Amino acid sequence: MTMRTRTLGTTGPHTSALGLGCMGMSALYGDADRAESIATVHAALEAGVTLLDTGDFYAMGHNEMLIGEALRTAPAALREQALTSVKFGALRDPEGNWVGYDGRPAAVKNFAAYSLQRLGVDHIDVYRIARIDPDVPIEETVGAIAELIEKGYVRHVGLSEVGAETVRRAAATAPITDLQIEYSLISRGIERDILPTTRELGIGITAYGVLSRGLISGHFTRDRQLAANDFRAHSPRFQGENLQHNLNLVEALRKIAEQKGVTVAQIAIAWVLSRGDDIVPLVGARTRERLGESLGALDVALEAADLAAIEEAVPADAAAGDRYPTAQMAHLDSER
Repeated sequence: MTMRTRTLGTTGPHTSALGLGCMGMSALYGDADRAESIATVHAALEAGVTLLDTGDFYAMGHNEMLIGEALRTAPAALREQALTSVKFGALRDPEGNWVGYDGRPAAVKNFAAYSLQRLGVDHIDVYRIARIDPDVPIEETVGAIAELIEKGYVRHVGLSEVGAETVRRAAATAPITDLQIEYSLISRGIERDILPTTRELGIGITAYGVLSRGLISGHFTRDRQLAANDFRAHSPRFQGENLQHNLNLVEALRKIAEQKGVTVAQIAIAWVLSRGDDIVPLVGARTRERLGESLGALDVALEAADLAAIEEAVPADAAAGDRYPTAQMAHLDSER
């Protein structure tokens, strides 16, 4: 298996061609097996995956503690190569409700202190606010991260789900390594303004949702019963006629994958990889089996004819339904 490398922006650390999104190991996709989750992190590190992505609000710190345990129990050589990407700023209440975002400089430093403790590390490699705080200029939030960099607690400034104008404002304040944003065959909005802007400024992309939360993995079925604590039970793309329409797209994609002798998930990830070396897909594997399938995408070579067939099967804007419920879409600066 060939593991490509690329740079997280012009000033950032090197990482493998895939990153591991760890959110599902703790929250939003139903129950997960802790032992298997930790084994999956270890397997990812052993395979050469270096980027581990989390958020301090994923199950209210649970995910950071899980990653901390995985790093603590990994062989020293693997632990040293791991890069942590942490999102902060989302506020939760004891019932798990979302109650806003906090990007004030004092809050940034407070969030970082807790994340360092839960992760068991002396620094965070990429630190980013999950969604911009509408009451705090992005310059103030980014400036606070820059102060943490000066003190050695953070290595690089990242962004998450922001639009092109915000990217420019942030980059004028401090060097930005990376923008984390949803990007997949059925979520291609960044191609209009955001991706051209990051490329102009030399900022990398960490693409999450590359399988659209399992929707285009080839494993999701119309009759699947989702737990009440599964985000997808409330996601527009997984509802009624939207779901059927989107699964029809998956079946069209499956025909192309079968002709190449690969899985639907592998061809979907390979498509994201084909969009440029400045893009690192995050795979949200919760088990070693799913991780192994995702890693197989690195060996999928998509020729011009393959890309044309994929484009015909799943054109841009072909998906039915927004990628988040209406209330959450309102918080996305990237959609404005």
